[in-house]
Parts: sequence; structure tokens; C-alpha cells
Amino acid sequence: MSKGSKQQSSKVWSAGSAVAAIAAAAVAKKALTTSWRAATGKNPPANPADPDVELWEAVAWAAASGTIIALARMLAARKAAEYYARSTGHLPAELGKDSQDASKAPAPTH
Repeated sequence: MSKGSKQQSSKVWSAGSAVAAIAAAAVAKKALTTSWRAATGKNPPANPADPDVELWEAVAWAAASGTIIALARMLAARKAAEYYARSTGHLPAELGKDSQDASKAPAPTH
């Protein structure tokens, strides 16, 4: 693959994965907001840092929204990578192996 086509593929990957992540986050937030309303009978806190928001509510919303939105973005990125790999025959350069093999991990420095 030429340098120009690698750069083009990288741009396509970057744009595609960004769009997928944004869309996934929006869908997740909508579902989470709907679930929050059903469970609590009120809207989720607009600003969890506001002292008028009960602490349990602020913590619950921050934990739930952070977790669900991060998971949705990660799953969308994985699906985008699968689609990219099927379309091009390889993963994007940015998604090289992540070196999870423990036998190849650096020794602890204690």
C-alpha cells in the first residue's frame, strides 16, 4: 500500500470511528436518560456537581452515565474496526496488537 493510500485509509478510519463513537454515545445517553426517568420518576441531574443535587443521585448518575457511555463508545469502535478490517483486509494501523500477552510484559521494577 502506498503512503498516500495509507494516509487516506487512516483518515477514513479516524472519521468512521469518530462518527460511530459519537452516535453510540448519543444513543446510550438517550437510553440511560429514559431508564433513569423510569427508575426514579425524575430527570437525571443536569449538573451532578450542583450542591442542590443529592449526593447519591450525583454519584449514581456519574457512575452510570460514565460506564454506559464508555462501553457504548468502545463497542462502536470495535464494530467500526471489524467493518474496516472486512473492507480492507487489515486493521487500521492505529489498532496494532495491544501486547496483552503476560509472558511478554516487562518485569516489575520493585
